[in-house]
Amino acid sequence: MAGQEFDEGYTYKGARGWRRYRMLRPGWGMYHDIKRRFPFYWSDIRDAWTYRTVASIIRIYFVNLLPAVAYQLDMYRRTGEFYGINEALFASALAAVVFSIFAAQPLTIVGITGLISLFNYTTFDIIQMHAPEWYPQFMAWVGIWAAILHWLTALWNWCDYMRYVTDFSSDSFGLYVGIIYMIKGVEELVYQFRDPESSRSAGFLSCLIAILYFGSVYFLEKLGAGTVWNAFVRGLFADYAFPIATLFWVGFAHIPGELKDTDVAWVPITRTFHPTQPRNWVIDFWNLPVKWVFVALPFAFLLTLLFYYDHNVSSLTAQARNFPLKKPGGFHWDFFLLGVTTFISGILGLPMPNGLVPQAPVHTDSLTNYKTVVEVFSASESENPEIRRSAVKAVTVVEQRISHFIMALALIGTMTGPLLRVLHTMPVAVFSGVFFVVGWGSIETNGIVEKLLFLMKEGRFIQRNHPLLQVPKTKICLYIGIQIFGVACSVAISQTVAAIGFPVIITALIPIRTRIMPKLFTQHELEIMDDLTANNEAVLASLGGEPKLLAGRKSEDYGLEHKYSEKSRGSMRQRAGSIHR
Repeated sequence: MAGQEFDEGYTYKGARGWRRYRMLRPGWGMYHDIKRRFPFYWSDIRDAWTYRTVASIIRIYFVNLLPAVAYQLDMYRRTGEFYGINEALFASALAAVVFSIFAAQPLTIVGITGLISLFNYTTFDIIQMHAPEWYPQFMAWVGIWAAILHWLTALWNWCDYMRYVTDFSSDSFGLYVGIIYMIKGVEELVYQFRDPESSRSAGFLSCLIAILYFGSVYFLEKLGAGTVWNAFVRGLFADYAFPIATLFWVGFAHIPGELKDTDVAWVPITRTFHPTQPRNWVIDFWNLPVKWVFVALPFAFLLTLLFYYDHNVSSLTAQARNFPLKKPGGFHWDFFLLGVTTFISGILGLPMPNGLVPQAPVHTDSLTNYKTVVEVFSASESENPEIRRSAVKAVTVVEQRISHFIMALALIGTMTGPLLRVLHTMPVAVFSGVFFVVGWGSIETNGIVEKLLFLMKEGRFIQRNHPLLQVPKTKICLYIGIQIFGVACSVAISQTVAAIGFPVIITALIPIRTRIMPKLFTQHELEIMDDLTANNEAVLASLGGEPKLLAGRKSEDYGLEHKYSEKSRGSMRQRAGSIHR
């Protein structure tokens, strides 16, 4: 396997004595990450010159820009207008430049997430109750402390524990993210009715635009995964679903007459390359009282815990088992880089970027070459002699770092005057639609939802060789019940002032899976219902190799080429399904 060809110097295979404890070898993980990936740096540039890269740049620019602006709108209102459009664009561009040039995993898209938005405005609510004038300096120190914790985590090889991430925790996290995004979309529309500067007609028009925008993107994504027309036409519609829908519905809001006269809300902008507030880019963090400097430390710990899980899971899903990747990963080095971007963002007063769970696998998917094949299997001789159906095969992935870098340049260009004015022409309702697209994409193909649908499906429509038939339904209910309970707790706490504590619940799913679940289920049951999120040896080499938890586990042993046929495509990736390139 490819992982053994690179370097087995950093694995747990055959390790004895103190060598089993990587904490006793500081910097060992980062050293091997760089050692494995550096020989492929030139090929990361050389391999980029294909049509797949061009289509990926356009797609990922919109998939990154639109959610970032949507999260910024949420932060803008709920942090006293501290985080504006320039801060969001600057943070996304900063992360994209750093990770496209220096990262060991350049396929992982890094930018503004809904979870950092939740963290920022929850912290704002807490600080408002005590010392509202110190919020900028306090967040700067949160970034400084968090950066130090990131560097310590990378130095002492603590990312190794991410090798135990399976679908049990990543599905729970994906469902949580999807629900939060859907809630944010609804909240954005509700605000249109509460805004004193808007009217009810503006609110209803915003609902119309948001729902139709979501429907347009969803339809074009499904079209790309279907069998209508030829593969080239399907590919065009799917590759450019976001640009097509965005241009159309922005134009719709500007149709002269009653539509144009309706006072819908537009994206607020500020001066080119200037902070939203009248301040310098560098926060005067040295003026914060000493006691508040240390109060920022536990907040930084929670932020580090969030990024530890969120960013590394993003990297795992970008390199998930359904993508035929050949080049190695590097989790420790990338987490060190994330500490660098966290530090810079903190002292500049930017929302701190990290890995994007929906966008990262979309980036890899947009770089994947698929082919459509026709599967033929026998039926009853008394009826049709054979049945044909289309099947999708992932052939290769254009593993490169150019698409991420050019996207960074495009984000910087978006901060210029002309493009900022273009953003100002966009109705806020479009970004509610973005929340719905991203949220529903995380929910529709989620493993928890698929198991729920399996339990509700009429028996005669279930394939006889479906692997879940080997597990008692009571055990399936218990398994997804534990997941749903974790998701429900996370969503509930996210709606309170204690929302900054939700990373603790999410991260706790890993030890629950490794320590508690084996006592409730047999190994055979867990192997059927669960699997490593990424099982590519080249990827897992950075984390010390495949854990004994599921060592030797092969999905095809249970009757499926992938764990679940739809799930293997992932959220917001329906478009890739039947494109033959």
